[in-house]
Amino acid sequence: MSVLRFQSLASLLSRCLVVVLLVHTAGAHVTAQIQPYEQYPEAEPPYFRVRYEPSQQDGGLAFGVNYTIWIPSSVGPLRGVIVHQHGCGEGSCKSGLSGAYDLHWQALAEKHDCALLSPAYEQPGDADCQLWCDPRNGSSAAFQRALLDLGEKSGHPELAEVPWALWGHSGGGHWAGGMVLLHPDKVAAAWLRSGVPFLEANPDRPTIKHHQLKKSALRVPIMCNPGTKEGVTVKEGRFARVWPANQKFFNRMRKDGGLIGVAVDPLTSHECGNQRYLAIRWLDVCLESRLPNKAGQPMRDLNEQEGWLADTPGFQAVPAKTFQGDPQVSTWLPSEEFATLWMQYVNDTQVEDVTPPPIPYAVKLCDGKLSWKAKADVESGIERFLIYQGEERIGEVVSETKNRFGRAIFQGLLYSDTPTLPLSQMEFVLPSSVSSENTEYRVVTVNSVGLHSAMSDPAVVVSSDCNE
Repeated sequence: MSVLRFQSLASLLSRCLVVVLLVHTAGAHVTAQIQPYEQYPEAEPPYFRVRYEPSQQDGGLAFGVNYTIWIPSSVGPLRGVIVHQHGCGEGSCKSGLSGAYDLHWQALAEKHDCALLSPAYEQPGDADCQLWCDPRNGSSAAFQRALLDLGEKSGHPELAEVPWALWGHSGGGHWAGGMVLLHPDKVAAAWLRSGVPFLEANPDRPTIKHHQLKKSALRVPIMCNPGTKEGVTVKEGRFARVWPANQKFFNRMRKDGGLIGVAVDPLTSHECGNQRYLAIRWLDVCLESRLPNKAGQPMRDLNEQEGWLADTPGFQAVPAKTFQGDPQVSTWLPSEEFATLWMQYVNDTQVEDVTPPPIPYAVKLCDGKLSWKAKADVESGIERFLIYQGEERIGEVVSETKNRFGRAIFQGLLYSDTPTLPLSQMEFVLPSSVSSENTEYRVVTVNSVGLHSAMSDPAVVVSSDCNE
């Protein structure tokens, strides 16, 4: 057989194999874990993980799925769970594997005695995203099963009952919005980045089923967050349909009295950009106002009349009582403080922060390597660490990858707003040029707006097992 004929036959067989795999997946009978999802960080406490095989039942989840959760070590009973939901496609789904390890999102969770959960649906290639991003196709049931199983595994059985704060990107926004519509009494707040569910049939997209709007869903605070290049100011291109879909969803919810707003990202298309600096603050405000004071109590409602209003889309917010436009098409914001942050974000995404980050701790030196622990600050996360010997700065630790989607972040940033893998480590190898006369080493955290923490305590010298 000639080399050319052999290559042609190999190419044909390869294409046939892809078709078989896609047909097999569409039939919801995937029996083995998809290869790209086999590499993920270890899940040792305070991390826990469960994985479910694709369902063989009608109406069950068509794909395998990992659920990884982080639970603050010092927390008592949990008050809620924050869900960070990736978007559609193999790359976005794979990015969900690192979501629970995000230090910035962990800071939000710890502040409110919440867990941080990141699903990773094993959607292969070009398989239909609706098989998971529509929660009625098995992902709602699988998510609730995961809360039950993870609660048992972590020793927090209350996880199955606590409220949910939902963040979703693209198809994840479709999922998060769908969960609001299906389970409004469980959702404290939702942030929908570039994706929303449908509230009416769309003949141009007949495979997407629409939802019914329950009156109780109108009490759930929701923020829609499209990029300006997704149909707002740029009307052409792959993502031009995002803004019209957001408009329809927003207009229906707001007309019926929903506590919903729009924050247009002025810099981006479908990538997440700097949205986390407003999304985390949004969820922070909502969790503070809505989580019940005692377990088992219903969530508290927000007062619509105390909010601020803005045109949609718009740049200027004012108290609701002084708003001159039509309230039924206005963006609703929960407070003056948040309205100020919103106005900064829709202008240039530079959300203000005047608070320094927490001080690094548990600094130790072993065999010429410094290691430490650090918590992110809720407002701005962590950009880098500075290393000092005495009063002299001798180095810094930064992400090895440039963040193409926004501010520099120590853990890096993937398209769906999750850390890059392998995870960045808090460690620094002392250079040989450093003098050994002064062995007092300290670490400083720098957040993403350039604010510095105070210096850590001096490193403790460890002469035995460096991993202890």
